[in-house]
Amino acid sequence: MSKQSGDHLPRPAADGAIRRLHDLARLGTLAGAAAAAQGEERIELTGAAYSVVWPIVYSKLTRRFEQLRGHAACAAGVSNMADECLDRFHDDVEFVVEDLLAHARQPIHHLEAWIAARLTAATVDGHRRLRGRRGALQRPRLPNWVADGLGHDPWLTALATEILVWVGVTSTAGTELWPLETWAQERGQRTGDWAGSDPAVVAREVETVLAVMRRRANWYESYVERPLGSKQAPVATSPVGEATGEVAKPLALVEPAAQVDSELLRLAAEAVRAIDARIGTGEQAERVVVDVIRAVFGGSFTATLDRAPHAVADPLGGVSGALSNVGTVNRIVSTVLSIIGERREGEQRSA
Repeated sequence: MSKQSGDHLPRPAADGAIRRLHDLARLGTLAGAAAAAQGEERIELTGAAYSVVWPIVYSKLTRRFEQLRGHAACAAGVSNMADECLDRFHDDVEFVVEDLLAHARQPIHHLEAWIAARLTAATVDGHRRLRGRRGALQRPRLPNWVADGLGHDPWLTALATEILVWVGVTSTAGTELWPLETWAQERGQRTGDWAGSDPAVVAREVETVLAVMRRRANWYESYVERPLGSKQAPVATSPVGEATGEVAKPLALVEPAAQVDSELLRLAAEAVRAIDARIGTGEQAERVVVDVIRAVFGGSFTATLDRAPHAVADPLGGVSGALSNVGTVNRIVSTVLSIIGERREGEQRSA
């Protein structure tokens, strides 16, 4: 399937091909027919599978993860997706199609429901195989010798694992080598040191981790340097005229309000992770929710600092006052606990 930004989706398969796909699934012969199919027959069957699979992948998997990432435009529809997010979506669709055509060996009377139930297993397995082809560890686990070299420091060992995950994915961090902004947020959540968790600090800690990993040169070259080198090179920013240090900013493809929504979604995801971590240590849910929401939403909007304060209404107006209302807090706690429950259930399925 093409992954060019102009080709968001494959051409829809003919109705007859889709009906045949469902018929083969009901008979329990879809996997066998796919294995035996060649030429035009294979293309037709695969095209029908794509037509059935992609809406399920987007609605059940992609949209939720794009919302968690704070990508409001990508979560609004496939045609709005940024190139790197579109690539991930196409990869996931391909993995699920492969899973369908390989494992549909028993009669399936509700094909869409069967596909939805296997989304996590199919995509996790597919990404592991993709990581293997890139030379990265398929299941990133920190070797004991690295943990020993880091003194078993909880944050540094977590960062080392994040590095092993990062080198095996196709995503890039813009013009940077590492996603330092994201890891700085993660550092704050894990350590509670929000004031000291900034990209510059994390950059130094990354070098600390890499220095330990380089102690075994062959291992480092195989599982860090080589897969990292296969990432697509970031596009450099363009200077504005002859101004020193000033670079051109990309044209925003969404309205300012959509940027605010995206930032709010990102902050909400950070808040949920922080609340989950603290509740996991036994803290009272109501107190944790109030503390975290005030801390997370009380800071500046990092993604919207280039806009004048008067450009849009304050999206957080009244938050502090709302948190003083017991009924409002109880509703927020109930919602957050529900989100955390779904998140943990998803992690268990993918483990």
